[in-house]
Amino acid sequence: MANISDNDIVVSSWEDLCEKLYLNSWKEGLQRFRTDYAFRGVSDKSYELKNRFLRNCGENENLEFHLLRNFKKYAKLNRQSLASDWDLVTIGQHYGLPTRLMDWTYSPFVAVHFATSNIKKFDKDGAIWMVDFVKAKSVLPEALRKALKASGSNTFTVDLLDETIPRLADFDSLSINNFAIFFEPPSIDERIVNQYAFFSVMSSPTALMDDWLILNKEFYYRIIIPRELKWEVRDKLDQANITERLLFPGLDGLAKWLERHYYPRK
Repeated sequence: MANISDNDIVVSSWEDLCEKLYLNSWKEGLQRFRTDYAFRGVSDKSYELKNRFLRNCGENENLEFHLLRNFKKYAKLNRQSLASDWDLVTIGQHYGLPTRLMDWTYSPFVAVHFATSNIKKFDKDGAIWMVDFVKAKSVLPEALRKALKASGSNTFTVDLLDETIPRLADFDSLSINNFAIFFEPPSIDERIVNQYAFFSVMSSPTALMDDWLILNKEFYYRIIIPRELKWEVRDKLDQANITERLLFPGLDGLAKWLERHYYPRK
């Protein structure tokens, strides 16, 4: 995915970026703008859509069980809050445990923040992944499609997953082909709320989402932010208060914002 493909859109200005982020968002039936895309920003377009478990544990799928078992064993949390596999991976992901989940957002500008927050990567083109989670429902196993249809929703919640397929092992065995779902976590803290966050999860802890998207090219676009444009985009996001101070409430977010905000342009 490092090279420009037919699904890539290279933007040339801030105005062009704003326009492309809302691609296909007009809904004639509603007479409103409503995007069907999940957004994920990366500071380097060459980065793969590789989850934290795969980056940490490689192809050793069996380590997922041990990670979750020990997280549940040692976490000083109410046992009931870690009752299901979906609770475990959600809370684990939130606190930095290597899991198969990947972070996405409903907000295109939150994604742009993450594509431009690392000043050390300003010599690289950034990218915004846009995955149509509504279209992606069409290739889900039947049990998952039925559950979404019955709920009247386009994304899962932890509760709906618990009712439909509570164990990760059973989730993985629903199909011989890899698939991806999107689900909304509970509002554990302000960070999840402010980032307008939700997760994707593949049907294997070692599956690359890139490979799945190659087979389903109609599900995604990737907006390329040229490195020459990053400073302008970053400054305009800061002016709009799309910063670490908002997205990571607390002193750590404030410190990150100040560190970047006062970094001199060289």
